[in-house]
Amino acid sequence: MHVAHLSLTDFRSYDTVDLGLEPGVTAFVGPNGQGKTNLVEALGYVATQSSHRVANDGPLVRQGAARAIVRSVVVRDDRRALIELEINPGRANRARLNRSPVSRPRDVIGMLRTVLFAPEDLAMVKGDPSERRRYLDDLLVARAPRFAGVRADYDRVLKQRGALLRTAAQARRGGGRGGRRAENDSGFAAAGAGDPLSTLDVWDAHLARHGAELLAARLELVEELRPLVAAAYASLAPTSAPACLDYRGTLPARAQAVTEAAERTATERREDLEERMRAALLEVRSAELERGVTLVGPHRDDLFLGLGELPARGYASHGESWSFALALRLAAYDLLRTDGGDPVLILDDVFAELDSQRRRRLAEIVAPAEQVLITAAVAADVPAELVGARFDVTEGSVVRVR
Repeated sequence: MHVAHLSLTDFRSYDTVDLGLEPGVTAFVGPNGQGKTNLVEALGYVATQSSHRVANDGPLVRQGAARAIVRSVVVRDDRRALIELEINPGRANRARLNRSPVSRPRDVIGMLRTVLFAPEDLAMVKGDPSERRRYLDDLLVARAPRFAGVRADYDRVLKQRGALLRTAAQARRGGGRGGRRAENDSGFAAAGAGDPLSTLDVWDAHLARHGAELLAARLELVEELRPLVAAAYASLAPTSAPACLDYRGTLPARAQAVTEAAERTATERREDLEERMRAALLEVRSAELERGVTLVGPHRDDLFLGLGELPARGYASHGESWSFALALRLAAYDLLRTDGGDPVLILDDVFAELDSQRRRRLAEIVAPAEQVLITAAVAADVPAELVGARFDVTEGSVVRVR
């Protein structure tokens, strides 16, 4: 798989840009703040419909423009596909595949698969659990695009259930008219005959169903990642303590260990998780009603990253943290390759952050990929093992160096 063409209109700093790309290594070189990362961010957005730099779409649209358009031609098994995304902050985005509209933008997810390495990856090791949950969920979607729908369904139910809990909490505190107003705004009045608690069991069932599907997939994914991350980390930091992964969830430990029962089918494991999640929600209901938030579910889980017996967060050195972040990305790359075909590798200003040993090892690992896209402030930051095409990026101008 590789990207043969990238065209941007009103994306980030670019009013227009049009680039032809080739398999192999391509480096975008130029001083910081000139628009290098904007180019690879656009391709990452095509693959995931999210940015590795910002949480919402607003900053992706050039200042003064109403929308941004990203077009890319992706080649896979000698077949070409034109993917077009229209980014409309505050309104629904739109997508076209081979010039034909699709019903939902997420329907084109999976047409391009990328693995992106970036300085922001350190947050997976040093940051909040949300960063590690996003790593798992993005990889799930890359491997099986239907999980974009599973995740969206879970988030939708979580938001609606949270609104119901807040309404109930207000009512318990004597919220009066304010409580009824919150109920109406959240859309619960029609189903509850004036009592928000009367619908809570229904939302528990929805949350447990979608949550169990997401949780089962995460647990299976962690099992697959565990040896790959350990091997990648050992190659990058051979003198360090071994890397390990563990899924830390809000369900009882027995619920998470259910995937280890080899005799169970995937459906049986998911049904077991669903049942346990409903039971757990019932157990914490009083606390949820007091606090007005959902306390159980994949949205509160974490991926534990360890070095030997110690957590990487708080104990790993800067170099060890970088190695762990790189190992997570390399493991994702290995999994996607196993599924069929090389994903496009994007290395956004990564080599400047690494010492010479890690820089050389990473370059050796990624060099055989079908397509590698690199951003660097200076050409010297690009390792000799990754010689290829080069574009100079200066003040929004992207020029191929012959």
